[in-house]
Amino acid sequence: MTSTFQWALIGPGAIAHTFAEAVSQLDHCRLHTVCGRDAQRAEQFAQRWSAAGETPVRATTDLASVLADPAIDGVYIATPHGQHFEPALAALKAGKAVLCEKSLVPTRAMAEQLIATAREHRVFLMEAVWTRFLPAYEDMAQWLAQGRIGRLRALQSSFCFPAPYDPDSRLFNPALAGGALLDVGIYNLNATRFVLRHALGEVPPLKGLQVQGVLAPTGVDARVSASLDFGDGLVAQMVCGLDTFAPNTLQVMGDAGAIVLPETFWQATRAQCLLPGQAAETVERPFKTNGFEYQISHAMARIRAGEIESPVMPHAETLAVLGWIDQMRLQLGARLPFDDR
Repeated sequence: MTSTFQWALIGPGAIAHTFAEAVSQLDHCRLHTVCGRDAQRAEQFAQRWSAAGETPVRATTDLASVLADPAIDGVYIATPHGQHFEPALAALKAGKAVLCEKSLVPTRAMAEQLIATAREHRVFLMEAVWTRFLPAYEDMAQWLAQGRIGRLRALQSSFCFPAPYDPDSRLFNPALAGGALLDVGIYNLNATRFVLRHALGEVPPLKGLQVQGVLAPTGVDARVSASLDFGDGLVAQMVCGLDTFAPNTLQVMGDAGAIVLPETFWQATRAQCLLPGQAAETVERPFKTNGFEYQISHAMARIRAGEIESPVMPHAETLAVLGWIDQMRLQLGARLPFDDR
């Protein structure tokens, strides 16, 4: 298709620039409108991503006008995850396809409402877990499907970084859906499910879940260590945290070998297959732009095909991950999103 796909962007923050950069390098799509609460900030963002010689990107603070614009084919929501629900719901009811930053929403119950609305109105909805679309993950999926590492035995992943404590920040404020699980642990859990599905053909039901962690003074989860038992000795271990430094790798262990995504596994450009007595097989998969281009291209193709969900990041996966996060917070006694007690 050669028609230009036109995006509206809600929430011109840091991650939105990554999206806009990827869109600017893709064929047959453009950023049409930027919508933010601050008019000056939205205008600055629009000017930054308006290409010379082309129609300028529109800036507005009026979400209703964005959703009523017939020129817009899809909406990308880049606000903090505690602010995703209302604009996503409004967009779906207006018939606008939605690509929404992770986490889609803070709880499984809220996600169920959005998904029900998407299905009722037959409108595309996808959580933007860009990791699942990266070329390095395609290589890992192929190795797993080929049985290169034999029978899957265990997984380990870490995603931690030390963040300055600020009780009012989106990371630590329960009223803003703060906590390590929603901010970074969601990557550990998505990677776990990705590996299981490609190694086993399905994600087995949990047989057991053990969770330990540290709560911030605000009561949200500052660090979480979890062991997910899938039966028959298959266990996935993960740690995510806002108070710790970690190597941030993904290790997939089988009875005949292992796969490693070294350093920052959620944005991997390298994958290694390790077999006993052999030199490591390493693939380098640099991004064409910044890595967001793969999920954007996928979403546009699905929207143009008239589909309402992605086969790579389907609604069921969003619900499953948020269900795990709900269980983990419950075990820890962490304050729930928007809990202002």
